[in-house]
Amino acid sequence: MRLSCHLTFDGQCENAFRAYQSILGGELTTLLTFGDSALAAQVPESWAGKILHATLALEGQELLGSDAFPNEAVGHQGFAITLSLSDPLRAQSAFAQLADQGHIKMPLQPTFWAALFGVVVDRFGVTWEINCGQPDQHLPPAHESDRDAGAVSPPTSSP
Repeated sequence: MRLSCHLTFDGQCENAFRAYQSILGGELTTLLTFGDSALAAQVPESWAGKILHATLALEGQELLGSDAFPNEAVGHQGFAITLSLSDPLRAQSAFAQLADQGHIKMPLQPTFWAALFGVVVDRFGVTWEINCGQPDQHLPPAHESDRDAGAVSPPTSSP
């Protein structure tokens, strides 16, 4: 069995997947537009360049996505993508890049279950949980102000 996550966007799928590739690496193996598919006649011409199916292949795993059909409601609620990394510098970098033009729900910080953990909603509205290392793993603080990070800050509510 294999489980994959499929994200649906409101016309921003290509931008999101190019950003995710830039942040996470991997290979964009599919970027099929509506206009290049058998569904071309079923969408307005203005939607022809939107993505019917996207695949980002990452270390033997896949992140899938598409743009919704025109006039379909899109919302990214009730789930988060958990990204587990072993390298704290990579975790800090991914967190910062995902937070760019998005918002932080819980800063990246030590917790009782991980050396670093944080929650961010990216600029496309997707929630990411960044998890790094074991709690006893000694890591440098993500920021100078985090030197006394013994307690976990609770997630903040969405705006």
